[in-house]
Amino acid sequence: MAKYVLISDTTLIHGYREFPLLDFLPCAPVDKIPGAVYSFLKGPAFPPLPNGELLYAPYALRKIEAGLLNKVSKDTVYVAHPDFIEDAIKDDTEVIGVSTMDPLGLGPTTMSYYVLFGGEPYAWVRKEWEELITRINNARRGKKAKLLVGGPGVLEFTQMRDELDRENIDYAFMGEADDIVGDLFQQVAEDNIDSSKFFRGYMYYDDKFRRNLKSDDKIISRAMTGKLYPKLEEIPTIVNPSVKGMIEVMRGCGIGCDFCEVTLRPLRYYTKEMIDREIEVNLKLGGITHVWVHSDDIWGYKHDNFFRPNEDELIGLFKNIMDKPGVTGTNPTHGRISIPSAYPELLEKLSKIMRAGPDNWIGIQTGLETGSEILAKKHMPNKTMPLRIGVDGSWEEIVWQGVYNETKYYWRSAFTLQVGQPDETPEDLWDTVAMINRLSYSKIDSGRDFEFTVTPLQNVPMGRITAKKLSMDLLNEAQLAVYYASYRHLARMAARRGYDEGAGNFFVRAGTGSIISMGGFLMMKVVENIAKKKGVDIEKVKRYGLETRKEFTSVSQLAHA
Repeated sequence: MAKYVLISDTTLIHGYREFPLLDFLPCAPVDKIPGAVYSFLKGPAFPPLPNGELLYAPYALRKIEAGLLNKVSKDTVYVAHPDFIEDAIKDDTEVIGVSTMDPLGLGPTTMSYYVLFGGEPYAWVRKEWEELITRINNARRGKKAKLLVGGPGVLEFTQMRDELDRENIDYAFMGEADDIVGDLFQQVAEDNIDSSKFFRGYMYYDDKFRRNLKSDDKIISRAMTGKLYPKLEEIPTIVNPSVKGMIEVMRGCGIGCDFCEVTLRPLRYYTKEMIDREIEVNLKLGGITHVWVHSDDIWGYKHDNFFRPNEDELIGLFKNIMDKPGVTGTNPTHGRISIPSAYPELLEKLSKIMRAGPDNWIGIQTGLETGSEILAKKHMPNKTMPLRIGVDGSWEEIVWQGVYNETKYYWRSAFTLQVGQPDETPEDLWDTVAMINRLSYSKIDSGRDFEFTVTPLQNVPMGRITAKKLSMDLLNEAQLAVYYASYRHLARMAARRGYDEGAGNFFVRAGTGSIISMGGFLMMKVVENIAKKKGVDIEKVKRYGLETRKEFTSVSQLAHA
């Protein structure tokens, strides 16, 4: 068999009934979601190829595969389906590379459930990770294969360092590795890390975003004396199909929010040829006709001065995608709300290109972060660009207009909120409650309700994480009010859309819809009961912001000037 075996975190290779946001199901606590319900909603794993490899693999794993194939022959690399892990790991296997996103259950969504329910943090995502690592270690016992872990989830091992030893992981890699992955795997296999190419340790940022280094024998990152990121021409395109037909069109963001490390990465825009190659791989080898367009902010794609969207490039990008024979749909993964707010004509043009409509909503994830004008100005002033808070409208007006335009043209934002920022006040949190309520009960001119989801994400101090036990005391009354307002809106959305979304035959769709609709309601009631016990005035939350709500019409179009 191959000397390099690549394996995915098992939570990343299921379809989750193709229901929006259900991919976050593994973040839920094991003791709150029964195993039978979890397994049904997760759906079957993506199918294997005849040789036991994955037909569809997470995009990050496909990038590692492509980087290795730039250095070694095709029969050297094997991307294992979970059913064939034991068969893949042989005496001649040198490195087992595992890609993960949230192995220890310390991600923001997972932590949000922990602090809400309290107790010992143990989510489905961690349970599956531990089961996977146990299988891998059993399969490589007595063999020479080294275990190398990579992906965004490696950050969690810097917070719970003992887990690397407990799980018998030889090395963990942090950072972008497209151009150096061949050297990385070879040196890991030889247990001989070249200090001129790699640093034994990792880089982190302090609260002022200054770079700091910490040495560690098991954690590897790029050498600090060289370039920290691959150049565009050094990033390989995928050679086998990715989950959900994902492709990448750019890296980096540049918006400058002070809570996000991504903004420090250099901007790199894929060429048309690179984009075309990745789409063709998914179409021809995977039969995937929908194109998920990944970026950290699609509106920053080849953006103009002062973060104005480059309308010609954006229209050209999505027209090129939709004009390809066989492509039936597309959507971006991430984007800020200010562009839909300020550029409705651009949104309308893109909607026509993407064939958006009542049966084809364009989903996009958006970091709303807060309803507080003060926090928005302090932590993310550029997130509204080219609109400016106070000049083109309040933060709430900009958001309201953005959701109005998105709903009008059949876009649906999956908003995330930050709860627990170090300098937030109860007033900031109640401003967020007011914004959620006003959006939730707003309609566009045709009478259709605003379409969006909103998920609170918890900022948890590292000391509480490493203590391995949490309590609801971490959430104060105002923070719980944000949670309740968010889950109250999600319950409304689940009731309205639970039976309309998803995939499968009639019975599967009916089962999924029933669980989603009922689950949304039950989750709201659970949060309501927790909030009541904490002293939250539930009736106040329900009406907050609605009694004094503003009737928004439009924000200024000064951005076009």
